[in-house]
Amino acid sequence: MRRLINLWPPLLFSGIHATSISDDFREVDVALQLRWYNRNYVGTQFGGSLFAMTDPWYMMMLLHNLGKDYFVWDKHATIDYIAPGRGKVTARFRLYDDVLHEIRQRTAFGEKYLPEFVVEIVDEEHKLVARVNRTLYVRRKPAVRVAVTTD
Repeated sequence: MRRLINLWPPLLFSGIHATSISDDFREVDVALQLRWYNRNYVGTQFGGSLFAMTDPWYMMMLLHNLGKDYFVWDKHATIDYIAPGRGKVTARFRLYDDVLHEIRQRTAFGEKYLPEFVVEIVDEEHKLVARVNRTLYVRRKPAVRVAVTTD
């Protein structure tokens, strides 16, 4: 699966690689090596590539873990550039049981829920390069919503 994802053109042509994906799709590690084609004008990591390396992961992780009974979309994201990326940078994505439980609870009756995730991009010395805040849209599909009973 990791190899196929790494061949996806938006990642491949940006130099973004998933270095590990857990079997349960709850842990993903991503790397971006500084290359001639992803440098900015001053020779550091291009900001768009840093932002792109955080793009698909939480949506894919949620879709895999929640299943086909849910709509999951990226809704909003912001990036705060902290320091220049001068070499290889990495980002870690983790999805915990309590987050999945909360999403299921908040969407059980068809409500939308907008969970937020923070991703830190670090350099090889583990110094912070950028912080990305991602908001996703999650809603349970109508055919599978929990029935509300009235007594």
